[in-house]
Amino acid sequence: MLLILYTIALVILLLGASIFVHELGHFVVARWCGMVVDTFSIGFGHAIWKRKVGDVTYKIGWIPFGGYVALPQMDPTLDGKAETETRERALPPVAPWKRIVVALAGATGNILFAIPLAWLVFLAGRPAAPHETNSLIGYVETNGVAYASGARIGDQVLAVNGTMVNNWTEISALCATSTVADLRLRSQTGAEKNVQLVLTNGLLGMKQMADLLPQQYCTVAKTMPGSAAAAVQIQRGDRVIECDGVRIFSRPQLTDIVTAREGRSVSIKLQRGADVVTLQITPQYNEKEKRALIGIIYTDWRFDVDLSKKTHPQPAAQLREHATMIFRVLHALVTPGSAGKTAELIGGPLEIIIEYWLMIQSSFMLALWFTCFLNVNLAVINLLPIPVFDGGHIVFALWEVVTRRAVHRKVANGLMNFFVILILCLAAFLTYRDVMRNFFPKSQSAAATNAVPAATNAAPQPAK
Repeated sequence: MLLILYTIALVILLLGASIFVHELGHFVVARWCGMVVDTFSIGFGHAIWKRKVGDVTYKIGWIPFGGYVALPQMDPTLDGKAETETRERALPPVAPWKRIVVALAGATGNILFAIPLAWLVFLAGRPAAPHETNSLIGYVETNGVAYASGARIGDQVLAVNGTMVNNWTEISALCATSTVADLRLRSQTGAEKNVQLVLTNGLLGMKQMADLLPQQYCTVAKTMPGSAAAAVQIQRGDRVIECDGVRIFSRPQLTDIVTAREGRSVSIKLQRGADVVTLQITPQYNEKEKRALIGIIYTDWRFDVDLSKKTHPQPAAQLREHATMIFRVLHALVTPGSAGKTAELIGGPLEIIIEYWLMIQSSFMLALWFTCFLNVNLAVINLLPIPVFDGGHIVFALWEVVTRRAVHRKVANGLMNFFVILILCLAAFLTYRDVMRNFFPKSQSAAATNAVPAATNAAPQPAK
């Protein structure tokens, strides 16, 4: 219960802080520009706390996932006359440059918050996944070019196109904009070999080695009721390190081994804390999956990290990677060849909360890293030239600068209403899909079991 309360409190705190710095940016710059501020609110809905100081009402809404600063002079539906009556007050018009600066201030607040977060992650380090600490090959498709060329599970990638590499993050970066990858590999026996692969188009417009996967942990989240794993009392947190005498490098590899040993008793080695536990287990045929299973449901691979190993990414590199990811997602969404697949991977507000929940329970530093990522995303997305976003206010102000007259109030009002309805419908659809994806996965197709909340790659939790 304490862990649940801690997790809830931290989710609200980190999300609330991200919203607070965005709205604080608008608030501070609007006051500096001499603009009228009616309300500064963190959260929506009925106020659980409210106080009026001067002309500004400060409040906290009972729905903590959002916020706003009420700036009547930023309203593009006003007609731009010298004196505009609104809420029975005569408010002077505001120069376009001031509206642009105020609109930019929210994103600036998020970036200024992301910078110290990136430094904290760099200084303290965050738990690392295998692909961040080594360049081992976790899986090779046996019917692919890589396997035919000599690549094998457990091989270490030494270099890509002549550049030495230490982990899969570096490998992915070198492959992202190339067409061919010349790999220098070292096998588990120490022998070295060269493999050349033609890279294929992957998600978000990046090139990838389609036949190869990096090393993954096989950590148990839970066991399926009535399964072989449950019968031998495999526990949450156990990590499969060997099966039938074969060292395990990835989940697909374990799937292949289990499938091939249907009905046979095999030994399985588990890392359980500081101990190694060896059990005998018999894979059982599953009618639904049409293959043998042992009944393990893995920890989500994004949070399946080694707490004893830490990575210390440079602050500038973190911010650059976060920004690059969201720009790649946006580019993929408007590219005909990749728009459909990318759209299937987008998660909504619920997915973000679930991400936070899982990360906090895995590691506080992962949650800080994700908060940094989220703030960079909020900055970029809010500057999109869409009415109701900060970027829409900038577009309206620039129109006024160029044409020397404000957007007609009926046009502005129509655009605002249209996009409000569109965004609400999109949010409702994404929330519905998040619910189905996370709480009713049996009704989802395999293609829909990946989610990218705010441009973060996600993955299913397959049962083995």
